[in-house]
Order: sequence, then C-alpha cells, then structure tokens
Amino acid sequence: MTSLATIIFDFDGVIADTEPLHFAGFRQTLAEVGISLAETDYYANYLGYDDRGCFITALTAHRHPVDPATLTQLMQRKAHAYLESVKDHLVIFPGVREFVREAATVYPLAIASGALRHEIEVILEQAGLRKEFLHITSAEDVIRGKPDPQPFLQALAALNRQCGDQAITAGSCLVIEDSIPGIRSAKTAGMKVLAVTNTHTIHDLHEAHMVTQSLSQIRLGELRERLWPAA
Repeated sequence: MTSLATIIFDFDGVIADTEPLHFAGFRQTLAEVGISLAETDYYANYLGYDDRGCFITALTAHRHPVDPATLTQLMQRKAHAYLESVKDHLVIFPGVREFVREAATVYPLAIASGALRHEIEVILEQAGLRKEFLHITSAEDVIRGKPDPQPFLQALAALNRQCGDQAITAGSCLVIEDSIPGIRSAKTAGMKVLAVTNTHTIHDLHEAHMVTQSLSQIRLGELRERLWPAA
C-alpha cells in the first residue's frame, strides 16, 4: 500500500524567500531592453517558470525577437544581479530549517527547482541545509521546466538511483510548492502536493492536495495522516 516515502521541495518561495529578489533582477534586466515589468504581472504570470521561460514569455509578450544570443545575455545579467542581492539577505523562510532537518531524519529529500544550481547551493550552504538534500534538480538539468512534470520525475529517478533496493513510486512522493505551474507539474507527475501560501493565496493554490500558510505550522505525522490516510 502506498505511503509517504520521500519529499521533493521547490526552492524559490518554499525554502528561500527569494521571489522578491528574482523579480527585482528580472525588472532591472528587462528595463535594459525597454520592457517594463510590474510586480503584479510578475506574480500573476511569471512565477514558477525558470529564467529562460520568464524571458521568453516577456520578450514574446512585448514582440521582441527571441534568439539564443539575446536569451543568454539576459539570463547572465539577471543571474549576476540576483546573486549580488542574495549576498545581502538571509532568505530562509521561518520554520524551514526545523522542518527540513526533521524530515531528513526520516525520508530522502530532494529539490526540483527552476533556479540555477549555484543559486540554490549558495543559499543552502548559507543556511546550513545543504547536507540534508540527497539530490538537486536545477534549471540546467531539464529541457522542459514546470508546469511540465520533467523536473519532479527527474528528481525522483535520481533518488531511486541513490536509495537502492526498493523503488520509490510517484504516488509516494510529497512535493512542496508555492506556485500554480509547480503544483500542476507535480500532479501531472502523479505526486501529492502540499502548497505553501508564501507567494499566492489559499484560493489561488486550490489545485494542491493540501495548503498551509507556513511549514512552521506543519507536522510530518499530520501530512501522512491527511494525504495517505489508508497507508
């Protein structure tokens, strides 16, 4: 019978309060090519995509050419602006350290994120949480980002390669997300989803199996009982 066997975390907006920093980086970079990005537009239409997806969406919406050289330049500029801002902020959400450390004593943990690998690594090291995660799937590791299920399926495959004998099924995975594309990605992969209202309202996140205001309010036992009641 299926029960909880692993937890896969999104990163931005779940572990780290970095969405305001990402928005500032996108706004600054897009302004250099004459595109204005409003905060409401970013949170409504761009959240959950990786950098490439965000820039393609913005350029297309404003009828700018979308060529590989332009994309590469924009992504590099935005990444530089973002990393500079991260240096000045400790951005882990309340309750995340405690939740992650407790969960890591029971389950193999992974991250599946549209962020770049070095962006994730820098913050995890800064927070003292890197060793808790057996695997990280980042933007560089996938061809199709969220809402495609590839990031979560790739993270699951990596966990199965590392965890040995008994295969972890998609139905025994819990994904923790904060965005609508992320929720849809995980559900398409066949996984259960806990959504955290760090960047969207409870109403916006209604497609998730369960919603919480903060990981500080959640206990592992409660998750198992509510999402795998017959296990």
